[in-house]
Amino acid sequence: MRICLIAEGSYPYVTGGVSSWIHSLMNAMPEHEFIIYAIAAERKQQGQFKYTLPPNLIDVYEIFLDEYLNEEAKWGKRYHLTEVQRNSLISLVDGSNNVDWEALFLLIRSDNFTNVGEFLSSKDYYELVEHLAKTKYTHVPYTELFWTVGSMILPLFMLVRDDIPKADIYHTVSTGYAGVVGALAKVIYNKPLILTEHGIYSREREEEIIKANWVKGYFKDLWINYFYTLSNSIYSLADEIITLFGRNKEIQIELGCDPERIRIIPNGIDINDYNQVVRTVQDDIIRIGAIVRLVPIKDIKMMIQAFALVEKQLPHVELFIMGPAEENEEYYEECVQLVKLLNIEKITFTGMVNIKEYLGNLDFLLLSSISEGQPLAILEGFACSRPFISTNVGSCRELIEGGPNDFFGPAGFIVPVMHYEEMANCIMKLCLDEPLRLELGRNAFNRVASNYTREAFITSYKEIYNELGTVM
Repeated sequence: MRICLIAEGSYPYVTGGVSSWIHSLMNAMPEHEFIIYAIAAERKQQGQFKYTLPPNLIDVYEIFLDEYLNEEAKWGKRYHLTEVQRNSLISLVDGSNNVDWEALFLLIRSDNFTNVGEFLSSKDYYELVEHLAKTKYTHVPYTELFWTVGSMILPLFMLVRDDIPKADIYHTVSTGYAGVVGALAKVIYNKPLILTEHGIYSREREEEIIKANWVKGYFKDLWINYFYTLSNSIYSLADEIITLFGRNKEIQIELGCDPERIRIIPNGIDINDYNQVVRTVQDDIIRIGAIVRLVPIKDIKMMIQAFALVEKQLPHVELFIMGPAEENEEYYEECVQLVKLLNIEKITFTGMVNIKEYLGNLDFLLLSSISEGQPLAILEGFACSRPFISTNVGSCRELIEGGPNDFFGPAGFIVPVMHYEEMANCIMKLCLDEPLRLELGRNAFNRVASNYTREAFITSYKEIYNELGTVM
C-alpha cells in the first residue's frame, strides 16, 4: 500500500514532536510505501533534511509557500465566476465558513485560472476586496485590505494548483494548508483521507496571531477566521479524524467535526529504547532539562524568567535547553539576550543533541509551551523516570496527573501558561526534595509503560490503514 503523508512545517526539515512521530510511523511499517508531501515556508529550505530517510519512503515532494512571489500577472482579467464560486471565495476570507471546497478547487485548478498571481490583478479580485471593504472592514484602508487578502489567499491557491502524488491513502498530520491539500486529494482521487491532529492547528495560529507584530490589530480577526476556515476543509471531507486525547476531541466537535468520525489514539513510546540511559555524573548539582524547539509557541522566555528566580535562590542548579534554534533564529537571539539581561549564568543552549546522552544526568524536565498536543518530550522523560513541570496545555495535565481510571499518582506539576513565578516555585520544590523527585519519577515511568506504548500506537494505525485500504 502506498500512503501519502502530508506535513506542514515539520518533517523532514524540523526534528522532534510531529516530525519524530512521522519518522517513527514510517519506520514501524516497512510493509507499506510512503510519500512525504512536505509544505515549507521558504524555497531555501529545499533538501535541508534533518533525518536519515527510511528505505520505504520512496519520495519527498517539496512545496514552498513563498513560490507565489515569483508569479507574473496580467491586469484586468475577468473570470466570469458562477454564484457558487463567487460566494465560496467570499466565504474563504470573510469568516462565514460556508466554502464549497469542491467548487473552489475546481475553479482554481481550471484552465481559466492559468496564473495564481493573475487573479490578484483581476476585476473579480477587486470586487471581492470591495465587498469586504463595504461589509466588514469599512474603517480599514482599502489598499492595506487589498494586499492583506492577497497575501492570505495566494499561497493557498498555489498549493491547490500544484500536483499531488498518487497514493492509496492520504494522511495529513495537521489541518491548515496540509489539511487543504488532503481535502484536495480527496476531491481529485476519491481515495481515503485521514487526519491526525496533534494540537488544534487553528487554535495555535490564533494564539500566534494575537501576539504577532506583523499583523495589524484590525486584521487579526481576518487572519484568525481564515485559519479556522482552512481547517474546516478537511474536517468536512476526512474519512477518519484522529486526535490524541479527550479534550482535543471536544474542541474538534466544537469546531464542526462529526463526532462519529473522531477516534482517540494516544502517542506511544518504546520504553526499552531508554534502558541504557543511566546517570554518569555523581555530584550535588541539580540538572534540569528542556527538550524543545526554540520557537515562540514554546515560550522559552517564560522558562528563562522562571530559572532566573531559581538561580538567585539556589546555587547548585543548571538548566539545559536542548533543541534546534535555526527554525527561528531571531527568537533564539532574543532568548540569548534575555539570559544576558537577567545575568543568568547557568543556562546552556545545547542546540540539536542526542537527548539520551543528557537524560541520564537530568533530575527533572520543564515544558513552558503556550500550546501543545501530546508532547513526545514528556513521554521520553517519563521513560527515564524523570518528572516534569509543565504548563497547562494540550494533554499535559492528563499526562502528569493521570486521566480517568489512572491510579499511578502525580508525575510532576502543572502550572498556568506564562506564569513564570509559579514555575519557579515548583522548580525549587523539586530541587530541594530528592525523595519527591524519585517518587514522581516512578509514577511517570509506570504511567508511560502502561498507557502510552509504541506497540499500541502503531497497531492502531496499521488497523486503520488496512481497513481503509481494503474498503476503497
